[in-house]
Amino acid sequence: MEEGLDKVIYKELSYKIVGILYDVYNSLGYGLLEKHYERAIEIKFIKEKIIYKRQAPYKICFNGEIIGRNYLDFVIDEKIVLELKRGDYFSKSNIEQIKCYLAVTGIKLAILAHFTSKGVKIYRIFNPKNVII
Repeated sequence: MEEGLDKVIYKELSYKIVGILYDVYNSLGYGLLEKHYERAIEIKFIKEKIIYKRQAPYKICFNGEIIGRNYLDFVIDEKIVLELKRGDYFSKSNIEQIKCYLAVTGIKLAILAHFTSKGVKIYRIFNPKNVII
């Protein structure tokens, strides 16, 4: 295998998060509001002793002035942004939203999780400015 291609950024933490997402979906199923999945995930993070911030605010600045704020569903251990959605597909706007979060925070990895009628779907997005392969 080519050097660097077998590496997964934050492998152990990512796998733990994905396992929690599947566990929450398997327990709750489809159809709840995002905030209910968010609360269930928070309960699992506490149980698993995962360091996180929920609804974490990040400032958007221009020329030293705050022009807005983003609220991220979760920031895990200051390493991974976790954004939750409910629906059957990943929209371009959801992906662009995550890219914006990565740019604003400087965090290297985001996980976009969709709670769909057919299960939880995971999409990993990397911050190209911070990831060296």
